[in-house]
Amino acid sequence: MGYPIGSDLVPVLKQSEIEQVVLALLAGAGVPRDQSRLQCDLLVDAEMRGLPSHGLLRLPRIIERIANGVTDPNARGDCDWVSPAFLRVDGKRGLGPVVALNALDAAMPRAREMGTAVVSIANSNHIGSLGFYAECVANAGQSVIAFSTSEALVHPWGGRRALIGTNPIAIGVPGAPEPFVMDTATSVVSMGKIHDHAARGEAIPAGWALDADGVVTEDAERAKQGAIAPVGGAKGYALGLAFELLVSGLAGASIGRDVKGTLDSTEVANKADLFILIDQPLAAFDAYLDELRNSPPADGFSGVRIPGERGRALRAERRQGGVPVDEGLWAQLLRLQQEVV
Repeated sequence: MGYPIGSDLVPVLKQSEIEQVVLALLAGAGVPRDQSRLQCDLLVDAEMRGLPSHGLLRLPRIIERIANGVTDPNARGDCDWVSPAFLRVDGKRGLGPVVALNALDAAMPRAREMGTAVVSIANSNHIGSLGFYAECVANAGQSVIAFSTSEALVHPWGGRRALIGTNPIAIGVPGAPEPFVMDTATSVVSMGKIHDHAARGEAIPAGWALDADGVVTEDAERAKQGAIAPVGGAKGYALGLAFELLVSGLAGASIGRDVKGTLDSTEVANKADLFILIDQPLAAFDAYLDELRNSPPADGFSGVRIPGERGRALRAERRQGGVPVDEGLWAQLLRLQQEVV
């Protein structure tokens, strides 16, 4: 284990070191080896791409949920083709990445046959970063639009109470040498990012969230009990609401303040996920992306980036130089590992 120069004792770990601990903890919680690998890959990829809110921070809660019986470590989900191109999945309380990747494995051949396939998932646990799945599908040669819902964490435009999910969307499009991958929430930030700030004892920027009284706060702990702002004001609110209605409706899942189970350890997860797969030839767009990259930057910017590039570059860098992990979180994971050995 090393520490970067000038750091406040932030451990920098090899990817293999992190994976060894994650796999040991999941195995100790009763997760079969192949399913542990899928959950591990999702968490570690988030850390590698600089998304700690969707990475190791989630692992203790995953283990608690298994121990409390609200997550089934063995479930892969039941798939039901309700029409030639629509797959409805009952996740059976399985781990989110396990259920989602199992469903995509079933749907991608159908998309090749039909041109498109739609997958709705209910009764499954937190799915993690949607960009992970968008990249997987795009690397396999298909385009994908991915959605997920969450607990009511976002206040409507003009409101002060959390009534809508963060409801992210990701889009993956095959390309060379890398696919195009966009992943964003319809809230200013994810609640996971606020939890990450709270765990580190860091303030959040003004404008991210309201406290439980509906007052703007920079205190991450107070924000955890309040409401996140929709991104882009009224437009983000409209998108988040539209996604909630569409995704929850197609999956037959809960909606609004009835959604639970991705930020706690005791409730059955009842959010929804949706994937739209498209298997059709695409016109080449590499020259256009290069035009964007090479366009003159605005004042204060070093250049124009394509969505997803920063995370990919960081992942490549961390494969070589190691991954910085919050010291308190890493110590917690090591303690948990000692308990399960």
